[in-house]
Amino acid sequence: MKHPAKLKPKKILFIATRQIGDVLVTTPLIKKARELWPKAEFHFLGYRGKLDMLRGNPDIAKLIETSDRPKLGEYLSLFYRLFQRYDLAIVTQPSDRAYFYGLFAAFRRVGILSGHPQGLVAQDHNRKSKSEKQNAWKKAICLHSVEVDYFKQHVVTEKLRLLEVFFKNPAELFSKPISVTPPIGEALSPLIAGKLQQPYVVIHPGPLTAYKRWPLAHWQDLISWLVKHGFQVVLSASPAKQDIELNHAILSLLNDETLQKVINAAGQLSIPQAGSLIRGAVLYVGVDTSITHLAAACNIPTIALFGATPPTNFGPWPNGFIGKQPYQLRARTQTVGNVTILQGPGDCVPCRKAGCEDRVGSRSECLDFLEPNQVIEAIEQALQM
Repeated sequence: MKHPAKLKPKKILFIATRQIGDVLVTTPLIKKARELWPKAEFHFLGYRGKLDMLRGNPDIAKLIETSDRPKLGEYLSLFYRLFQRYDLAIVTQPSDRAYFYGLFAAFRRVGILSGHPQGLVAQDHNRKSKSEKQNAWKKAICLHSVEVDYFKQHVVTEKLRLLEVFFKNPAELFSKPISVTPPIGEALSPLIAGKLQQPYVVIHPGPLTAYKRWPLAHWQDLISWLVKHGFQVVLSASPAKQDIELNHAILSLLNDETLQKVINAAGQLSIPQAGSLIRGAVLYVGVDTSITHLAAACNIPTIALFGATPPTNFGPWPNGFIGKQPYQLRARTQTVGNVTILQGPGDCVPCRKAGCEDRVGSRSECLDFLEPNQVIEAIEQALQM
């Protein structure tokens, strides 16, 4: 059998069936694959509405969208469309569905395997055994696989390691600057563009889940400080009802003088437009969410507020970093390149649970106790004020 390093696939399918942030962090993998196979045709399969982070990506010839909950008819249509059309499938998520797509689509596969739960005790052995069984069949159908490590391995490194088998010297993967590629920009609507004044700061307060939220009063203090120091503030948010309501709740706490210097762009920006807005800003501040990764990729000073999530796994990648791991697991403030990650106090930080109560609607004390002054100090440092 030919060594994988000698393979020259002509058509490659990348598969990422998760959120938009998970799609964005595959771009270093795509770029490195292009270096390996300059003449290959790259396609990308993901969920409908989640692929905007790849708009205008020069290495992707086709985006293939599917529902996150497809019915039988859509499954059959997709399988017919994919069946053995590719020489290689690169499965960037450990889900069963992603692997089934890869199995139908390509002659060969490489893929991500789920990691074992951390800190297992005796009663959790069944859970570990189940995880091993789920991984076994996936590993058996792959040329090469990489296991998730939520505390020690960065997600960009995890994706890049999928190409290890194709290198005679895998260390080459991390010997040059590594960057995330943002989507191509798109013009802002006149309603937003006509109000912008320099210098402005983009703030994105709404995460996907409540346990990643920073308290409303802290946002009030931070925005008031920014306006007092001569910055216009643009509040961005997705069109989701919870994010629009969060922005309105923050605005309701601001006095009239401060409100005059704040633009609420909630629900008014596509992902490419958000990229354009961010590129024009002097600074970005946000929570652990996909737009924070986009800001880092746009090469502006980015301040990310992290709670339960280990930055060593999913901290925004600082463009141009050389190596496998930009971050420490725990540090109240750490800056690498254009990215500053702030964490709250506590020996449990980061726990990788869904907040203190380990449920989606939980609060997170580590974020509650991450004071506005810590963020302000990071801003002053980033902007050399």
